[in-house]
Amino acid sequence: MTDTRASALEILRTLVGRADADFHEGQYEAIETLVEKRRRALVVQRTGWGKSAVYFVATLLLRQQGAGPTILVSPLLALMRDQVAAAARAGVRAVSINSSNAHEWGEVLGKLQRDEVDVLLVSPERLNNPAFRDEQLPALIARVGLLVVDEAHCISDWGHDFRPDYRRLRDLIAEMPAGVPVLATTATANSRVVTDVAEQLAPPQRPREVGEGSTSGTDSTGAGSTSGAGSPGEPGNTDVVTIRGPLARASLRLGVLRMPDNSARLAWLLSHLADLPGSGIIYTLTVSAAQDTARLLREAGHEVRAYTGQTDTTEREESEQLLKNNKVKALIATSALGMGFDKPDLGFVLHLGAPSSPVAYYQQVGRAGRATDNADVLLLPGQEDQDIWQYFATSSMPKQSKAEAVIAELQANGAPLSTPALEARVDLRRTPLELLLKVLDVDGAVRRVKGGWSATGTPWVYDAERYDRIAAERVTEQESMLEYERTDGCRMEFLQRSLDDETAAPCGRCDNCAGVWYPSDVATDAAAAAAKSLDRAGVVIEPRAQWPTGVASLGVDVRGNIPPAERLSPGRALARLTDLGWGGPLREVFATAAPDAPATPAMVQACVRVLAEWDWDERPAAVVSMPSRRHPLLVDSVARAFSELGKLPWLGALEPVNGGPQGDPGGNSAYRLAAVWDRFAVGAELAESIDGYRGRPILLVDDIADSRWTLTVAGRLLRRAGASAVLPFALALRS
Repeated sequence: MTDTRASALEILRTLVGRADADFHEGQYEAIETLVEKRRRALVVQRTGWGKSAVYFVATLLLRQQGAGPTILVSPLLALMRDQVAAAARAGVRAVSINSSNAHEWGEVLGKLQRDEVDVLLVSPERLNNPAFRDEQLPALIARVGLLVVDEAHCISDWGHDFRPDYRRLRDLIAEMPAGVPVLATTATANSRVVTDVAEQLAPPQRPREVGEGSTSGTDSTGAGSTSGAGSPGEPGNTDVVTIRGPLARASLRLGVLRMPDNSARLAWLLSHLADLPGSGIIYTLTVSAAQDTARLLREAGHEVRAYTGQTDTTEREESEQLLKNNKVKALIATSALGMGFDKPDLGFVLHLGAPSSPVAYYQQVGRAGRATDNADVLLLPGQEDQDIWQYFATSSMPKQSKAEAVIAELQANGAPLSTPALEARVDLRRTPLELLLKVLDVDGAVRRVKGGWSATGTPWVYDAERYDRIAAERVTEQESMLEYERTDGCRMEFLQRSLDDETAAPCGRCDNCAGVWYPSDVATDAAAAAAKSLDRAGVVIEPRAQWPTGVASLGVDVRGNIPPAERLSPGRALARLTDLGWGGPLREVFATAAPDAPATPAMVQACVRVLAEWDWDERPAAVVSMPSRRHPLLVDSVARAFSELGKLPWLGALEPVNGGPQGDPGGNSAYRLAAVWDRFAVGAELAESIDGYRGRPILLVDDIADSRWTLTVAGRLLRRAGASAVLPFALALRS
């Protein structure tokens, strides 16, 4: 045993807390590549193999040799928390800089300056924070000992899901000083992505001297071999060593259970959740589905929690710990709980709805059975899956016209513009605007600076070929996921082949290899409870309290708080379009090609139930409806039903004026308000009717609430016409 291997093994045993621990096949080879050969390496190994052990052990060995700290780029806060804890067990001094610990940044930077940090974990987004990028990063790069990119498939055009901050890592990798090793790790990469990532890792080739042999290309090695071009052990070798192992997870028992609808899926979950081994994760495709499912299970007595991108950071941390300690049966989660969450004894992973690709599915089910002999993995596909896939695939695509408008505004302004100021000049909501700015930043057209964003003057061309290529690949991946659901072959073998694992072979455990292992029956009381839960109606419409920033530049002379005497009261909608229950029927009603028609009797009855359960301060005295462009029959039918069944006079509808509301749904607040600001009026006949109910509340009925500015403007008009309060009702909330 070499001195390096002996030292590495001692560190590993401290890390895992076992005196008999030894390296998995390929682990030491990766460490040796980094520490002895100072080369660049890509490690593609299954979840639970021990990729973090490679970079923690390598860090301590390099530090012992006098190297500077490791920079570890990590994508998720949950991943950072687990990695910092794991590092401490091995005596690695790890600290993080991320959005949740701003109060600690000063202390962290002080430790870095005193060389008291072995590993600095940073998020990809932090790399473009102006202060960090310009003031801290150059000094770190000058003395970095090792650069690690975790979940490195995100570097690839095919894997980063339009998270542009990961594309910026290519530039960071290129800036690494000669002889500084670079490690990229992932569990989810097929051959195409492996090749793509290896190309991003490779530094620019230096000119060769006359007679010097070629060392171009990458070494693609097996799990335990490190053959390749160049002299073994040569520091600064420019090749990328790829260490790739088999991806089969022998502990997982895979299955697919098709149920007729959402009610049946939830009823199955109610019937059999308690029978699943240990504690686990139940994945859903939307926030609403996670919240609805968690509520249903809690009401049935199960200890579960919802975990989504909208969950408070503190609550997320608490939920993660409860799951690790087996204090909850399951977390009902979106993909927000994914990469890096580490619970070695996780007993099961269920999916209510399928991810959009086998690669994404493999990544999520890999959370289970990492340190156990058995774990159950079951997919319950949903009828709405493909619609949800399509929504997320298209919503992340940058639009050429919007990008060009952003650049033009920044160029015309001269001085930097903040994101809120830019939002008032370009019709994009905050989140897609921030995403687009990052794309343009990576492309070199804009730059994030103190005070906001500025144009660089660098010509920018929309890369249509790239986006078309990615869109086409996503369709292929979706079709592959559907094939996984339908296959009568081994499911683990299918996932391995989707990741181009040449060792793929039948697992002997899945439902196709060994027979169906899960029950398919549904208890009668569970079916009734699920149906009742999905039939639940009513979500709150929060009233707007402030006018959007910058709307005055669009010709609407309002600013600051909306006067209380002109505000809406809290309202209600039948459901969100993303809800598991009434969301489905509403999606059909509001589908692009769906004809306008009166609400069905069942939908009317559900709307009436919402009114009956509404805890308003004072019952409305009358009903007014909105003049819907797309669904006049639908709105009219609901308004008249409220009038007849609730014994409330229907006073009529507001009038569209000046051509009616402009534009399409969506867009940011400033533009949506400007599009509806002077487009409605209280006609003479309606004004006279309202005057008879002066000082009384009015129920205002609309089809769908998105930005809520249409309802806000209409409510303001009705309040000015004499209503003491305006209670908005919409059939659907868009999200």
